[in-house]
Amino acid sequence: MSTSLSTSGSAPSGQPPIADAGPLALCAREPRVPAERLVAEMVPPPRFDSVRFETYDPDPAQPSQAEAVTVLSGFAAGLGGAHATGTGKRRWFSKKPAAPATGPRGVYLDGGYGVGKTHLLASLWHATPAEPALKAFGTFVELTNLVGALGFQQTVQTLGGHRLLCIDEFELDDPGDTVLVSSLLSRLVEQGVALAATSNTLPGKLGEGRFAAADFLREIQGLSAHFRPLRIDGQDYRHRGLPEAPAPFTDEQVAKAAYGTPGASLDDFPGLLEHLAKVHPSRYGALTDGIAAVCLTDVGPVPDQSTALRLVVLADRLYDREVPVLASGVPFDRLFSEEMLNGGYRKKYFRAISRLTALARDAKPLVSQ
Repeated sequence: MSTSLSTSGSAPSGQPPIADAGPLALCAREPRVPAERLVAEMVPPPRFDSVRFETYDPDPAQPSQAEAVTVLSGFAAGLGGAHATGTGKRRWFSKKPAAPATGPRGVYLDGGYGVGKTHLLASLWHATPAEPALKAFGTFVELTNLVGALGFQQTVQTLGGHRLLCIDEFELDDPGDTVLVSSLLSRLVEQGVALAATSNTLPGKLGEGRFAAADFLREIQGLSAHFRPLRIDGQDYRHRGLPEAPAPFTDEQVAKAAYGTPGASLDDFPGLLEHLAKVHPSRYGALTDGIAAVCLTDVGPVPDQSTALRLVVLADRLYDREVPVLASGVPFDRLFSEEMLNGGYRKKYFRAISRLTALARDAKPLVSQ
């Protein structure tokens, strides 16, 4: 699958950057992602290609972690008979639906960031006895974007022949998405698709601290009936505090690293935030195609919540692709205001800080000592 990349001041679309042309600029990219790429890329991200249940290291002090491995291993083994007549080819039009499920058709991994939920979810995907084309893995945002690209009915037909749909970071940020995903999952359950999801909050409390509308809460409760909640305990930010972010570098060090690293991008942070507002979040993955490292100057506090939520999506895509991030300005643990860190989206922001901090550590070798 190809992606169109409109750029200025960089190599032509589809061509590698010219060696002496200097670093790329994310702000110069305007990716156009075909719908078929959105479907084909519904697999665990590169960071989780090799994870398995055997590589998960449960904390002995948290028995729920080992229990999760046992439950999920059994869940995967039980999916061997679903849609057993599948050909292994991606289905744009599903065959005759399976008989409606009589109980929960999914598992819901609940726990704070850093306890390995995505590791376990990806391990479940890998362990399920079905060809990759009959399993789908994506974030909640990617799932809603797929519906936007294909339409509701086509999405049901496309995913209805699957054995498993894994949804990472299940977050309901507005009532419209709540109704959309609730309806989609209900239709998929009717067709025999098994579900698995991760989040930082139990299904019945997803809307807590965001919306209080009765209709919204009613949709949440209906959605929670599809899942068996599986709690994964472990230390989170309330107990261990924010991860310590590496000290930023100078503008000169960042620019020198960008020019000296093949495939690196170089942008000023305020400009990048403005550019993200012009690119749909479904394209943030394509925005980073071919980027070996992201170099940012003048990093500062994010000005508002809409901008902050877009930055969270970009951080997720960079983390999935293991793209190091080198920056000048303020440390990443000072990106979000106290009001944001105490609000309804606080877990998203802490996740972004954790991931950007890890990528900043990965970027240290880019700076010449």
